This record gives sequence, C-alpha cells and structure tokens, in this order.
Amino acid sequence: MSHPGRLENKIVLVTGGGFGIGAGIVQKFVEEGAKVLVVDINKDNGQKVADAQPKGSAIFCDADVTSEDDWARAVGMAVSEWGRLDIVVNNAGVVNKSTPSIEIAEDEYDRIMRINVKSVYHSSRAVVPQFRKQGGGVFVNISSISAPRPRPKLVWYAGSKGAVSAITKGLAAELAPDKIRVNAILPVAADTAMVPLVLGKEDTPENRLVVTKGIPLGRWATPRDIANAAAFLASDEAEFITGVCLPVDGGRSLN
Repeated sequence: MSHPGRLENKIVLVTGGGFGIGAGIVQKFVEEGAKVLVVDINKDNGQKVADAQPKGSAIFCDADVTSEDDWARAVGMAVSEWGRLDIVVNNAGVVNKSTPSIEIAEDEYDRIMRINVKSVYHSSRAVVPQFRKQGGGVFVNISSISAPRPRPKLVWYAGSKGAVSAITKGLAAELAPDKIRVNAILPVAADTAMVPLVLGKEDTPENRLVVTKGIPLGRWATPRDIANAAAFLASDEAEFITGVCLPVDGGRSLN
C-alpha cells in the first residue's frame, strides 16, 4: 500500500543514484515527497536520473564517494540548495566478477574496499556534523545479504559488506544520543546491470537459475524492492528503529 508523502519535504542525498538500485531509490523517494541530490561518478547516468524527476525535485552532483573533498562539496550543495540535509543513502558500491578468491588482484581488492567501505567513512565525517547542527538525521546504508551469508568467489565483496553492516551497528550506537539513526538494507542479488559480474558469466535465464533456486520467494530483488525498504527506514515511521540490518532477500537467508 502506498503512503503518499511519507518523506514530504525531506532533503536526501543518494550515492550511486545514477544506476540500478540507486536510481530506484531516487525515484521512490521523490514519489514520497523528498527533494533528492543524485550523487554519481557517471555524469551521464546521474544527470539522466535527476532530469527524469519532476521539476525541482532532484539535482545532480558529479562526485566520487571515495573523495573527502567531493563529500564536502556534495553536502554543501544539498544544504545551499535546500537549506538542510535530512537523509543520506550510502548506496554506491561495486562487486567483483565472481572469481576464486586468491585470484583477485590486489588493486581490485583495494577498489572494492575503497568504494564499499571507505565511502561510508567519508560519508560519516562529512554528514554527521551537519546532522548534529540540525538536531538529527538518518543514514541508510546498502549492505548485502552476502554479509551474513558469504558465498564462494565473492568473498572480498562479502567482506566489504560485512564491514558496512558492522559499521552501521557501531555508528547507530555511537550516534543515537545525537538523534541520528543508522540502518542498513541487505539485498539479495538484484536485477541490475551488475548481474553478469555476480554470475561470473553471461546473464541468461539458465545462468540466473542457480541463484533464483536459492531464493524461497522465487525471484531476484528489484531496485523497487530495495527502494521501498529504504523509504520506510528513512521515514519518521521508523523513528524508533536504529542499528538494524534488514534483509530484503526473498527469504534467501533462511536457506
């Protein structure tokens, strides 16, 4: 059931907002009444997602989530445009191609950790002072069901998301006195352009079947599934929920 306006007049920053799950989150949050700063390193994708929203509801910020300076600029842009910042969705992330773990090159390992983990470090340092100044705020971090349920050949990715889940809980405990909530969503494999990487081979119905069979509800996640959960956790309806790592996985973690 739709809850029109559950994010009415909330100012939101979404990283990786130009693509896949991030684009789905931008669209859902705008539908719920939010104003969204779409942050992405890909200018074409990010601008396209911002432009697709109703006039005045989204703007694009070309930024690299692994850069402290870019984070400061993104937060500054949201505040100068709309006067405040209420919600940050740390969605930007990468996955390696499914590969035996000892064959992952060091620079690929570093890239995974830098984008998936260090971005949350930079996010905290750039955003928490702004939230404190306003008297509160909300982080929604996109982790992965591979954090509690790591799989072969995606081990370092799972490790990076395990860090995101642990960081989410630690920050939730630390920042609760500041009225800052921190929660994470743990999606199962989602239907985005990252599918061939997750599979380690071509995206075909046959190749997908091995993953689908492990999901009791019988399908992959969609960006909308993740966006719906994010909208709830970001909203005032969830004002007493913090430190939660919420599987949105069709029952995958039950297997």
